[in-house]
Amino acid sequence: MRQHMRPTDKVDVSIICKEAIELLQPQAKEEDITISFDKGVDDSVIAGDRNELMQVMTNLVENAIKYGTSGKKVDVRIASCNLHTNHKLRIEVQDYGQGIPAEHVPRLTERFYRVDAESSRRKKGTGLGLAIVKHIIGRHRGDLQISSRVGEGTKVGICLS
Repeated sequence: MRQHMRPTDKVDVSIICKEAIELLQPQAKEEDITISFDKGVDDSVIAGDRNELMQVMTNLVENAIKYGTSGKKVDVRIASCNLHTNHKLRIEVQDYGQGIPAEHVPRLTERFYRVDAESSRRKKGTGLGLAIVKHIIGRHRGDLQISSRVGEGTKVGICLS
């Protein structure tokens, strides 16, 4: 029942992003990755479930660290969403690693889908992370976009109100 109810609490996604980055700093340091954060808006308060959005941000930043290691940096940005008039903010997590071949991108949010099962297992991936992200963003009536180019990295964008 709860999955069909849009969250109504007010949360500051800037604080959530900072907490997710702080939580994952030891993992980033271990991989020699620098995480930058850019809050490009004055007001980053939206309607949402704090715990679920923290799960989303932790998952996205952790994926960027795990699978974008070769790029040595991860960028997290909050900006105004100009893709949809009914959404206020766009949150982006971008890595500069090896990227994902185009034929795999549409399937990344499927449960248990892995681009490279062996590599994913070594990195302790379950194949559920992006499926959970998609579910949470759907509950928030948001929009999830994933783009990637081999050799350039992967960007995940979320638009929320």
